[in-house]
Amino acid sequence: MAVLALLWGSGFLWTKLALQNGLTPLQITVARSALGAAVLLLLARAARQRLPRGGAIWRRLAVAAFFCNALPFFLAALGVRTVGSGPAGVLNATTPLWSLLIGLALGTERGWHPRRLGGLLLGFAGVLVIFSPWQGGGSSPEGGAFGWGVLALLGAAASYAVAFTYMGRVLADTGTAPLALSAAQLTVAAGLGALALPTAAGSTDGFNVRALAAVTVLGVVSTGLTFHLNYRLIATEGATGAATVGYLLPVVSTGLGALVLDEALSLRAVAGMIMVLAGVLLTRPQRPRQRPTTHAPTAPATPAAPTAPAAPAAPAAPARFAPLTERTDR
Repeated sequence: MAVLALLWGSGFLWTKLALQNGLTPLQITVARSALGAAVLLLLARAARQRLPRGGAIWRRLAVAAFFCNALPFFLAALGVRTVGSGPAGVLNATTPLWSLLIGLALGTERGWHPRRLGGLLLGFAGVLVIFSPWQGGGSSPEGGAFGWGVLALLGAAASYAVAFTYMGRVLADTGTAPLALSAAQLTVAAGLGALALPTAAGSTDGFNVRALAAVTVLGVVSTGLTFHLNYRLIATEGATGAATVGYLLPVVSTGLGALVLDEALSLRAVAGMIMVLAGVLLTRPQRPRQRPTTHAPTAPATPAAPTAPAAPAAPAAPARFAPLTERTDR
């Protein structure tokens, strides 16, 4: 779990380094999607999982690829241009808050439970604390009004929430193996980004080897391999256990930003990050508590004759994992 959080949470660091060394947000989006797709295609082939067939499922994958990969990858890279990688990771963690808002709007989330409503307000209040728009002076993560970078990162988080809602409805039971389905989705995302590349021609001053190295790690490790590790973690720990990785990602991105990029880390930013994570935790639905059953006292039974030991129960089949309802990129 710690390795997954480190690799996954470093995504904003590699994005920042790629930007600093000449790549544009759109180029990063295409390269990240293509490299991640290549990794998943190789893993799917090794697992003998076949790509989906039929125009209907590919059209659904196109919508999912846009909202879950192409658009948020681009918005995240666009936002990291002006926002530090640490605060960017915190903004990325607001996805569950957007998911709750969408669920309430669509009626899939019933009722405004006080606990979840409080978490929603606390999470977005944490974002305000981090960026302190009332202080003025730009959109720096150390204070200042919301700029385009902050809005782009919030848009990326909201896009993920839209994607998860959509994929949960139309891609959860397609009959296609999970790795192959996700590989197909990232392949489509790379194609969507490539179609937009001509519109951004001439928008870069050139890139160097460091940019290529950063985007390669971003695509291969922070996108492709992290999905595979997340898949294995869910298979062994369950979806609830794997979800706890999401709470470590902002911590990792903030720590790496401070250590590698010398990003300033104020007490206000730390307080805001804690507020966001606490808000996300509060918005998670609570499991119903099982009340202990009480039995009426009975007379002591007479000793019974010994019986043969019961046969061991067969192991329960693992829960079916639909990876497209989880993020494949962070």
